[in-house]
Amino acid sequence: MQRRQLLGTTAALGALALTGRAPAVHAQDKKISLLTWNIPHLKDLIMAWGEEFKKRTGAELEWLDKKGPELPAFYQTQLVAGTPPDIINTQGALWLEYAAGGALMDLTPMFEQEPDVKARFNADYLKNWTYEDRNFMFPFYITKTLLFYNKKLFVEAGLSGPPQSFDDMLAFASKIKGGEKTGMLTLNFDWLYWPLMKMNGIDLLSPDLKEAVFNTDKTREVVERLAAGTADGSINKIAWTGRWVEPNGAFAAGTVGMHHAHSPAYFAIKGQGPWVSPETLGAAHAPGGWATPNSHGLGISKGSKNPELAWAFLKMMTEEDWAYRFGSIYKVLPGNAVADPKIIATFEKDDPLAVEVLNTQLEHTDKQTGNWRTAADSRIKEAFWPEMQAALLGQKPVKEALDEADRKVARVLSRA
Repeated sequence: MQRRQLLGTTAALGALALTGRAPAVHAQDKKISLLTWNIPHLKDLIMAWGEEFKKRTGAELEWLDKKGPELPAFYQTQLVAGTPPDIINTQGALWLEYAAGGALMDLTPMFEQEPDVKARFNADYLKNWTYEDRNFMFPFYITKTLLFYNKKLFVEAGLSGPPQSFDDMLAFASKIKGGEKTGMLTLNFDWLYWPLMKMNGIDLLSPDLKEAVFNTDKTREVVERLAAGTADGSINKIAWTGRWVEPNGAFAAGTVGMHHAHSPAYFAIKGQGPWVSPETLGAAHAPGGWATPNSHGLGISKGSKNPELAWAFLKMMTEEDWAYRFGSIYKVLPGNAVADPKIIATFEKDDPLAVEVLNTQLEHTDKQTGNWRTAADSRIKEAFWPEMQAALLGQKPVKEALDEADRKVARVLSRA
């Protein structure tokens, strides 16, 4: 029975790929379901998408949003029950498990049949959603890390920014620290800190993703320097213990020199920090141009009962006009190559600093790191991070922590 259903789904998608348009026929009384990852603030937009889609196809949209920690368990339950949502929205690299486990539909044939749809997106960002060279997701909105710096604190410390190397970052942080001031922060969730490693030439895994290669003299040196900076106050400890609210709040307070974070952090910082202006806050690429993406994507469940309609919905919501409306209202870049520059232009008059921040998201897109296209990605990270965190906080000797991380990651890889 399952095989017949899968064959039917595949045939339906093949027909869709050939026609290249949403099947308005037979859509009446049909519904498609959308499961999203902690985006209740997008309710008005999603309702508008639903209304437009009903006009075009006659199909209703059912939307359910789950908080980040709740979504994986909920989706797994739906998969087991054989009732997954037609469309799923995920953040970071969680989707890799779903693609490798057969939960997501391979969208490559549709992209090949409709190259104009594929051409909508920045090629490097679209590549982030590939597993074994197959496309499984649409970009929903794109973000990656950059470096914010407090110009006022830089001037007080006799510095002109931004730093041009890892050595500069640590030296600048040391000069800024003192009293209530610390030199540097980073977001650490979803491996947003990893550019600090990559700018030093450190890789986590071998190119074939089968072997851990991080346990080197260079890694020990870099981690020891970060741990020493944390111990002496150059680096704020929240860098390794906080997630979103705490690091952004600390930087918004105006007492931290640098903040390595992704673009949405700018709007959070601006909302909390009355000192923020183009004269007081700088935005630049981190040294080396390396960045970790933390984008949202959209995929179709392989068990979708309405794959043709799901594909049509994804195409509609990523059209230039809808992408522009989405990005200009909610201050994000949807990854549409035509709409993104137009969205950035809307900030030129009232928020020129946002223009600087968002432009970094479209530059150096070929230098993205911190995610590994293996089904074991999340398990590798879960094995590695506690040891790294203990070393950075001075709770464990660096060599001991890295050796233990090496053993744990090797164990994960052996079972992958």
